[in-house]
Parts: sequence; structure tokens; C-alpha cells
Amino acid sequence: MRRSLAPSQLGKRPLLTEGEGRGKRSRKPLKPIQPPPTLPTPENLSDHEAMIKAILSRPFKVPMENYTPGYGSRCLGMRRSGMRRALHDPDEPNALVLYRPPEISANERLKIDQDKILVHVVVDPVLTAVLRPHQREGVQFMYNCVTGVCIEGSFGCIMADEMGLGKTLQCITLMWTLLRQGPDTKPIIEKAIVVAPSSLVKNWYNEINKWLGGRVNPLAIDGGSKQEIDRSLEGFMNTFGRRPANPILIISYETFRLHAHVLHKSEVGLVLCDEGHRLKNCENQTYQSLMGLKAKRRVLLSGTPIQNDLLEYFSLVHFVNAGILGTAQEFKKMYETPILKGQDAAASDKDKERGKECLAKLIGVVNRCLIRRTAALLSKYLPKKVEHVVCCKMAPLQEQLYEQFVKSEAVKRTVMAAEEGDTGSKKKGSSLSALSSITSLKKLCNHPDLIMEKIMERSEGFEKAHLLFPDKYDPKKVLPELSGKVSVLDTLLAIIRSTSQDKVVLVSNYTQTLDFFEKLCRARQYPYVRLDGTMSIKKRAKVVQRFNEPASPDFIFMLSSKAGGCGLNLIGANRLVMFDPDWNPANDDQAMARVWRDGQKKQCYIYRLLCTGTIEEKIFQRQAHKKALSSKVVDQEEDVCAHFTLSELRDLFKLEKNTLSDTHDKFKCRRCVNNIQTKGPPEDSDCTSDISLWNHCADKKGLVDVALKQCWSSGISFVFHHRSHEPKVVP
Repeated sequence: MRRSLAPSQLGKRPLLTEGEGRGKRSRKPLKPIQPPPTLPTPENLSDHEAMIKAILSRPFKVPMENYTPGYGSRCLGMRRSGMRRALHDPDEPNALVLYRPPEISANERLKIDQDKILVHVVVDPVLTAVLRPHQREGVQFMYNCVTGVCIEGSFGCIMADEMGLGKTLQCITLMWTLLRQGPDTKPIIEKAIVVAPSSLVKNWYNEINKWLGGRVNPLAIDGGSKQEIDRSLEGFMNTFGRRPANPILIISYETFRLHAHVLHKSEVGLVLCDEGHRLKNCENQTYQSLMGLKAKRRVLLSGTPIQNDLLEYFSLVHFVNAGILGTAQEFKKMYETPILKGQDAAASDKDKERGKECLAKLIGVVNRCLIRRTAALLSKYLPKKVEHVVCCKMAPLQEQLYEQFVKSEAVKRTVMAAEEGDTGSKKKGSSLSALSSITSLKKLCNHPDLIMEKIMERSEGFEKAHLLFPDKYDPKKVLPELSGKVSVLDTLLAIIRSTSQDKVVLVSNYTQTLDFFEKLCRARQYPYVRLDGTMSIKKRAKVVQRFNEPASPDFIFMLSSKAGGCGLNLIGANRLVMFDPDWNPANDDQAMARVWRDGQKKQCYIYRLLCTGTIEEKIFQRQAHKKALSSKVVDQEEDVCAHFTLSELRDLFKLEKNTLSDTHDKFKCRRCVNNIQTKGPPEDSDCTSDISLWNHCADKKGLVDVALKQCWSSGISFVFHHRSHEPKVVP
């Protein structure tokens, strides 16, 4: 059989008709080809065909329920849709991961609803890039606190880092993270409120814009009528949803208190209180209005959580985590009384042991919601700082006026009131209170001109003071030699001006003292600027910016400690003079931190001036007492010396004559022989250590600051000095 006739080949080509030869084809047309059978259309599909078509039209799906590969599956070379994943990549080398979900096996994933799978919480890389190691640690700690990880059922914390460590940046990082993400891919909070001193409202607004680059639009309330403010606050409180237009409200303490009725209407995710030591009194209206805010997550910022006593410390802890220390009465009985009793220099061994036990218990409770790092961390980033406490002898006229006043009958009556603890009362017909007497003594320590009005009016205690002045005395003239401190300051400024390009910040608690500084600067032709409570916030920013410019001609920046104690960056200067001490050591520390901070390139010198043997040294001693308490409770330092008994601290109205330094005498230094230091301070000590561990000298030979050495003959009697750190020499 021919192969072409085989059955397998017949269907491949048409058969030849009769009469057709092998090499000769017929010219007759071929039979028309029949069209194929009609294909099924959607209208005429059978049920079976429709089912198969529907099955085949489905896209491919991984045969594992809820399976979505994470970042670790990137090696597959594809990204499958429908997966829940973190907002930012947790596998990046520098990523700051605040929350890591528990590991889940593939088998467990089959059983879990996709909407319940948790994801990483990762800090925005824009912020991670600028966070220093201690700031990363701070953000992690605060996140754990506000999410209830540290204390079950409590969602607050205290960021107690010292000044200059970047508390603002850490809190902005926390807020932005909470506003944008959470373990369930939803933001943890919708809105946050920042409460700050009025002078810092604009600063917070600028800082948020600086670090977040316009990614969020904060609402800053820094002025306007009551109706306008109420409308703005109502708009903020009544906005809900995942992305509100203004998720962050920045408001001052005063405005918050006045408009609390609006802010109490609905819940807020987070409240953050800057300079939180303003809440040290749990009885005042501001504290109560903030406690009434419906916000379970609370963060309080304060570089000085203990300013005066432990009850203030209780108020701060109670604000962020109410109840963890009991009531105020329970706290006083369990902690405050035994700790203070044990800290007294005259305490018995039993009281000291009891105080130590209670202190350890208090620290154990509070440490779960408080983080504290000292300025020692800045030594990696800042130049060396040298601090001095300079005791200045009073001028003869000053000493006569001082002694006459403290021995007057009026002061004797006020001392009796002070001993009874009634510092504001007036005893036995006297119009002179203990507080006004203290103020007069402090001003007299600055310069007699500051009390001239009382002298001319023959006020109580100064009835005969006018007889001590020379006949041709003119209060309109600047006479630095009538004050020991001013004489030293005048000499120091002249030496700095003539031997260096350094700028100086002059700080005082009294605007009246700043007025005197102005007269002195005009007399010496020193260019200067001045910032006090009368200057508007907008003008402050311009003045500070101009002073910090290297080309600025201003030599001196005069600063009222209460108006500019916090938030100011004065790195244009590298020398600061603290002219008079404050009862609250935190105020002095805030003011002295204006020059030694981020951005400073030159070595810094801090000078604290005290009148020898006067109330100023007593105030300084009281500061040391408060700092010792803070060191034990907050910084948890060991072997903090308690040099002063409570009775000694009350001895304010006594002039200590025939002394080079009453403070040095009080702590009975064991490193000195005849006021000459024979043994240096411990190697691990610095200017944050107890004053008894500082270098000190009764002559200029022991000083390292050349400018201060040249001032010794102007009236210096004794100097304590120490440095921040020893910069590492890079080979």
C-alpha cells in the first residue's frame, strides 16, 4: 500500500479525483472549506464550561492561607500584594525598631486572621539619622512606657535628662512615631498636646518643622482673643480620623489653664509637658486642669525633677502615673520623712540605715518610669568647660551696711519669725518681713546702689545707713569699687575684652542689677544687648540670632535668669558670669547651660560670684543640700556628702567675718592644710560632683584660668574650680 493512501495520511491532504495524473493537477476549483463549528459564547456556555472558565480566570494565589512574605522574603524577587508590613524597613542597618512582633511559624500563620498579624514599629529613617546613641535609648524607653510595657496599667514617664541632651528631639521622635504607626499598622494615637512655657511655644513649633520637614502641621496657640483661641481648640478637639489636619497642639501652661473647659471635652492620645517641674505643686490650678485632661499617655520633661523637696518629686510622678506612689500622705510617711531624716548630717546610724532602705525602695518604683542621663554624655561632642565658684570680699562700705542691717532691731524681730517658719509675717509692729530682709541683703551683696531707695527713705534696718556714705556721694555715677563682686566683674570684663575675642553672658536674678550693668557697659563703652521679661518672644529670637553671629560687635549679653533661663542657645559666647545665686539650684543650672551646649566650638568658662561670709554663701550651701538630695534620689549617686545640718541652713542672718570661704569652712575639708590644697580631687570627679570634691585655692597660684588669675587682687578671697572632662587627644 502506498504511504499516501494510508489512513494516517488521508486526512492531511485532499484525495485526487478521477482523471488526475501524478504530475498533472486538475484546474477545477477545490471544494469550499467548511467553517469550524460555532464556538460557545457566554450566552450559550454550558454550566460545566462556565465553571471551568471561572476557575481558570482566577489569578495565582499561594496555597497557604493569609500568607504574605515579609522583608525577609525579598530574595524571591517579587512583592506579593495584600501583606501587612511595617511603615519603614526594620532590616535596614541603622533602623531603630521600637517594637518587634513575636515570631510566628508558618503553621501558626495558617490559623491567624491576617488582620491580627502584628508588624514592626520602626522610627522614621529621617529622624534615626540624627539621633545620637543616648537619644535612641531615650526614645525606646519612652515608647515602652507609653505603651504599658514598663508598668502594667500605667502609661506615663518622666524624661529627666539634664540640659543639652536633646529632650525635645527625643519627644518629637516619639510623637511622630505614635502618630504614624503601631503594631497593628494603625497609628497608636490620633492627636497629641505639647504644653510648654509661653516663651517656648514658638520654639516647639520651629523644632517640629525643623526635624520633620513639613510632614506634619502643628497648631501653635501663642496669642489671640478668648473667642479665637476657643474656636481653634474646639476645631482641634473635634477633629477625628487617621490623618487630622493638625495632629499636634502646642499651647502654654497659662493658656491651657484658662481654656481647660474646651480641652476636657474629648480624649487625646498623648500629652507632653515641657519644663514639667512647673507641676511640682499638685494643689495649684494648672496641675489640676492638666490632671483633668483625658489622656492616659503622659510624658513630662524636666532636667531638674527635684528642685526643693521630695513632695514636689511625688507630684511629678503622680501626674504621669497616678497611684504608683500612693497618696501624698502615704508618700510622706513611707518615703519623704525617713529619707530626709537619714540625710541630715546629724542623723543617727539607725536613721541613716532606715533612710537608705526607703530610698532604695523609692528608686526601685520610680526607675520604671523615669530615665535620667547627665551632661557628662556631652563630653563626646563639646569642648571642655571650666566652672568657678568665686568668693569675693565685700568692699568696706558694703560690709558696714551689711553688718548694721543684720544687727538692727527690725531684723532681729524678723529672724524670730523665720525661726518659727513664718517667713512672710511681720512681728511686733514691724513692717519688715523675713523675705523682704533677705531680698535687701541679696541686693546689698550686688551693690549698695540697689538699696539706695530704702537708704534714702530711712526704711527699717537702714535708719542710719546714709551716715556711712561719703559727703559727695552721687548714686548716678558708676562706682564699681563700692562692691567686691562688681570690682571683680569689672576687672574680669576688661581683661577678657583686651586679651581675647571671647564674648560674655551676664546673668542676674534682678532687672535692677541689669540696669546697673548697663550703666557700667556704657561707662566702659562695651557693646551689649539685654534680654529680660519685657522683651517680646519674636524680638528675643532676633536678638539671640544676631548675638550668635561671629561678626556681631556685641561683647556682652545681659540676661535675666527668670526670662531666659531655659530654651536659649547663646553659643556665640563662651564665658558666662552668674552674678547672684538663686534659692532654686535648677534656675542657676538652667542659666549656666546657655553657652555650653550643642554647637559650641570654644572652651567655656563659667564664673559664679558670691560675697564671702554673707547670705549668698548660705544660699549656695542650701543649693548644695538640695543637689545632694537630687543626686541620691534622681541620679542615684553613692556617698553624696551631707555637709550641712538643717539648723545651719537656717542661719541666714549672720555675717561670717574673718573667713576666706564660709562654705569651705562648713564641710571641714580634709584635703587642705592652712587653706592650701595638698591633695587633688578624685580622678573620676568633675564639675557635676559635690563641691567638696572640687579643686580649691586661697591664692591665685592654684588657678588655671589666666583671666581670673589677673583679677585676684580686685577682691577675690577663695575659689572652687573644676572642669567638665579632659578632652581626648587624637594622635
